[in-house]
Amino acid sequence: MDLHGIREDYSKRELSEAECDASPIVQFEQWLNEAIQSQVNEPTAVNVAAVDAAGRPNSRVVLLKEVNPQGFVFFTNYHSRKGKSFDANPFAAMTFFWPELERQVRIEGRIEKLDAAASDEYFESRPYASRIGAWASAQSEVLSGKAALVAKAAAVGARHPLHVPRPPHWGGYIVIPDRVEFWQGRPSRLHDRIQYRLENGAWIKERLSP
Repeated sequence: MDLHGIREDYSKRELSEAECDASPIVQFEQWLNEAIQSQVNEPTAVNVAAVDAAGRPNSRVVLLKEVNPQGFVFFTNYHSRKGKSFDANPFAAMTFFWPELERQVRIEGRIEKLDAAASDEYFESRPYASRIGAWASAQSEVLSGKAALVAKAAAVGARHPLHVPRPPHWGGYIVIPDRVEFWQGRPSRLHDRIQYRLENGAWIKERLSP
């Protein structure tokens, strides 16, 4: 398989420091809204990278569930591989890629668990079957077979036929950014890259070489 000739020449849009908001959170919300309005496939899908206790990086795709002035929120099993990595090293990197808009956003920062009340509130909004799944799946652990998972889910459903409470091992994380980069594809690989860097509590906006 020859992959050398696979390439795209990006040319749809440009990005300048002047058009970027002073806040990377506001700028992200603008871009996310454009992605949603443009019907980008899975606009909230984000690759989240972590580093475990042995110093090995690992990453996976999750769904962003909230953006607020503090940062970027997603929910997961605290006992999963990523959860254990966050316990060992409380920093994360996130990457959004919207190829239809020729855009990428990179976010780095500290990661913290949401409080129980916020996790409870979101869990209650999930479909019934998804709430059962949070109990049934020992995420990232080796599974003897699909039948064992189905049986466990059935047992959880029998135990909680009407209301499924949030498992104590499941909840939200927030990535509190200290670096955010907006990437806009441009012709000849001369891409526009605008970085926000937090310094002494203030955001510094600067252009990076492509």
